[in-house]
Amino acid sequence: MDAQNTVTLPGPVIFLLALLATALPVMRPAVALESAPVTSARDVATLVSDTDAVTPGTPFRVGLRIRLAPGWHTYWRNPGDAGVAPDLTLDLPAGASAGPIEWPAPQRVAEGPLMTYAYTGEVLLPITVTPPAGAAAMPVEASATWLVCKEICVPEQGRFRLDLPAGPAAQSPQAPLFATADAARPIASPWQARIAADGRLWVRGAELNPGSVANAWLIPARAGTINDAAVQTLSVRRGGIVLGLSGVKPGNALSGLLTVVDRAGQATTVDLTATPGAVPEPPAWPLARTLALAFLGGLILNLMPCVFPVLAMKAIGLAETAAHGRARSYSVSYTLGVLATFGALGGALVLARAAGAAGGWGFQFQSPAFVAGMSWVLLAVGLNLSGVFELGGRLAGAGQGLAARGGHLGSFFTGLLAVLVATPCTAPFMGAAIAAGLAAPVPVTLLVFLMMGIGLAAPYVVLAEIPGLTRVLPHPGRWMERLRQVLAFPMYAAAAWLLWVISQEAGPAGVLGTLAGALLVGFAAWVLGATQTEPARARRFGQSVAAVSVLVAIAVLTGIAGAPPVPATRLAEAGAEPFSTTRLATLRTEGRPVFVDMTAAWCVTCLINERVAIATPSVRRAFAEHRVAYLMGDWTRQDPAITAFLRAHGRDGVPLYMFFPPGHGPGVVLPQILTEGAVLARLEGTGG
Repeated sequence: MDAQNTVTLPGPVIFLLALLATALPVMRPAVALESAPVTSARDVATLVSDTDAVTPGTPFRVGLRIRLAPGWHTYWRNPGDAGVAPDLTLDLPAGASAGPIEWPAPQRVAEGPLMTYAYTGEVLLPITVTPPAGAAAMPVEASATWLVCKEICVPEQGRFRLDLPAGPAAQSPQAPLFATADAARPIASPWQARIAADGRLWVRGAELNPGSVANAWLIPARAGTINDAAVQTLSVRRGGIVLGLSGVKPGNALSGLLTVVDRAGQATTVDLTATPGAVPEPPAWPLARTLALAFLGGLILNLMPCVFPVLAMKAIGLAETAAHGRARSYSVSYTLGVLATFGALGGALVLARAAGAAGGWGFQFQSPAFVAGMSWVLLAVGLNLSGVFELGGRLAGAGQGLAARGGHLGSFFTGLLAVLVATPCTAPFMGAAIAAGLAAPVPVTLLVFLMMGIGLAAPYVVLAEIPGLTRVLPHPGRWMERLRQVLAFPMYAAAAWLLWVISQEAGPAGVLGTLAGALLVGFAAWVLGATQTEPARARRFGQSVAAVSVLVAIAVLTGIAGAPPVPATRLAEAGAEPFSTTRLATLRTEGRPVFVDMTAAWCVTCLINERVAIATPSVRRAFAEHRVAYLMGDWTRQDPAITAFLRAHGRDGVPLYMFFPPGHGPGVVLPQILTEGAVLARLEGTGG
């Protein structure tokens, strides 16, 4: 080639070409350390390695890398209530070995009413591989199957290959993926753990500060060991935390991943094994404190709307007895009636729980037959106050209308009626006192109920004991008879309200049966009154006819008792969703704020709270602005799930209001006597 055809390159270019020629023998494309992808519209899967070369006998790691499309997820080794765990099988040269998948900690993902344990976004499932001694270049082949789900579930599969050259081991460009997976793996638990027969998991340890724990949950290692979808209630107990689990089999150890989140939002996940054992109980409330709360609850119960008609009726009796100097002795009869009824309610609750039934304050109003019978009692009392009939001494044992007659027996049955009509109401302090009493031995339980009775009877006893009461109260006269007749109408109103409760519990058939029974009770009262001034033969005939009518009405109760529950319409009217632990868990997983309203159609306190504090335009607007989910648990008829939720939060009756803030924070119990301001203040405290 002559000089004219010779191309002379600049010196810098010649230097760069020489540098590249030197580097080429050692440069390898990074893509060779990640297999060809298996791609779908739902995900992209590859096989990756943490090293760029294989040293004989030196372990390295490969992993299945799955990048999921938004909204899709795949599963952990225990998928939970649904799903299938991924499977990764390696095909290695002779002499090489592989360990198990090193699973990162999953998330809890709600799928409808089910709870699953899964991965979203991107996940790497590493496996440690040990090459044989004297190995040169090493091919790694893998086959994998995995399930991806969104609204539907799609099984995926793929085959992958990596060709790793021999040489000094060095980190590959994909090594940071393995570091991220290692950071997500649970650590060995440094804490002690016990699982009680009732499903309470107690965890304590030197590095666990219970006061700083904001939330915690357990993901079981094996399917079927707990009820995955149930709410896991967190509480603090003697230097540790207690997590309430359901579905635990008594006497078995429990393994899984426990995640603890502190108040700064820092999460720690440990691989935990709990041995069977008792959970240390919190120190019991002093008996004096429990009794004081019971007394205050019974005292405040006098201010509840349920008791007003009976107390007003008894105030008339107080004026009458004071004029004859018998107020003190009749107050004793009234108090005995109150105490006997409270004691009977406490005993019935104890027996019901011993038999395995769920019950709490006002439990008897969950029976349509009791509600119907109570409405007839109030109707009979109203008819007596209106003068339709009078009860003489020969009929001293006939019905609850005795509450309206004079004498010690009338005072006793007034106390009985006051307690029965008070149970649809709940006063402050009562919830804590009843819960503490029912958790104590039977004698203490009965003592708590009797102390509530003393609180209810206390105002009347104090008035009866005031010296010179006859000079303060108006003297008996025609005004008392007129007032007695006026007081009949609150009784009729209460009976009408109970008829509405029947419509919520037993539907139209229950209403028809209750009205038929009311007609029979009214007829019995009329016959009794019409024949009371007649000769003995006619009087006995009237009493017989009245007794038959009442017996027929009692027979009607059996049909009302068997009426099937009716769908609750109050939820739609209130704009609420029906409560379930699964729905609550789903909303909490989504990070949404939740307002839980445990109520009943027969609970007067609940109905008033809903009207003045929850169903107001301001609160409804605040619910919408903060995206608050409103869950209503209707305890009008027995519901074991609601009963369990009440007990888990220290209550044995409704109402119970709880607000769960966004971001998985602990739930807050709101006052039983609720105000619009209290609800709005709690919502504003969520920070939007």
